[in-house]
Amino acid sequence: MNLRSIVLPPDEVVAATRAWIERAVIGLNLCPFARAVYVKDQIRYVVSQAQGSGALLDDLERELRFLAQAAPQAVDTTLLIHPQVLTEFLDYNDFLAVADAAIERLGFAGVFQIASFHPAYQFAGTTMHDVVNYTNRSPYPMLQILREASVSRAVAAFPEAQEIYQKNIETMRRLGVSGWEALGLASPAVRRR
Repeated sequence: MNLRSIVLPPDEVVAATRAWIERAVIGLNLCPFARAVYVKDQIRYVVSQAQGSGALLDDLERELRFLAQAAPQAVDTTLLIHPQVLTEFLDYNDFLAVADAAIERLGFAGVFQIASFHPAYQFAGTTMHDVVNYTNRSPYPMLQILREASVSRAVAAFPEAQEIYQKNIETMRRLGVSGWEALGLASPAVRRR
């Protein structure tokens, strides 16, 4: 998928992302921790206009610094959505090491971590069309900046946290690719094609 040539209004990108959170992440209970921050409006949505990985890295570093200064009660997590860069999954996957290195370089190791979502997400050892990949398939490429303290609290409050991954696989296998597609979560740019 190459969205680079399509200009996407930020409000449309955020709306598609919010629909994905509502219908998939919360609706399918793929992340039992997501509902609370969503309902409390503690998610910051940032649509990057970056056209290259260097500009995206600048945006990521700016968001890491912002989140470090923000009160967790106001902004618990940031979704850095980048519809025009790293649209190919392998390029995106390679960038995750750059993102982790930025966290380290800025002194945020142990403070923040990155969760990864992409329209063509593919776990190692799976085929492209394996339905288990859909647990991490978002309408647009995005990097979620998570506060490690929030993750630790959520895991402590949810004793079956280790079982989430397996439950998600079971959910996706029951749903199937056609069930996922029926949720209507493809990016608006892809649906217009």
